[in-house]
Amino acid sequence: MRIALPVDENLGLESPISGHFGRAKYFTFVDVEDNEIRGVEVLPVPFEEHSSGDLPNFMQENGVEVVIVYGMGRKAMEYFNQFGITVVTGAYGKVGDVVRAFIEQVLRVDPYWKERIEREKEKEGHREG
Repeated sequence: MRIALPVDENLGLESPISGHFGRAKYFTFVDVEDNEIRGVEVLPVPFEEHSSGDLPNFMQENGVEVVIVYGMGRKAMEYFNQFGITVVTGAYGKVGDVVRAFIEQVLRVDPYWKERIEREKEKEGHREG
């Protein structure tokens, strides 16, 4: 199974997950076989700007079966669903810890991730205005 996680730093398994799927600078691809991490690849996001379907296409082209993120927009989720790629939202922490917890089926997620992102967007909007 190939898992993709958005990150802002190229630190492999030590990279913290990015808070925003669409704003990540890199994606860490983790290959899992027999419930063990067998490979790790970090790739930069291949576009300067992208539409809601570009990153799901990029994931599909790289053989991803599961995407683990903190936050993701509805349109991107719909694209992943069309490709049959599982999306896990609300995940936070370092890539290696998150993947191991996912494999062991003990991953804890933030059930309030949508509300937190909305509050952050509101703060950003107030700063700009």
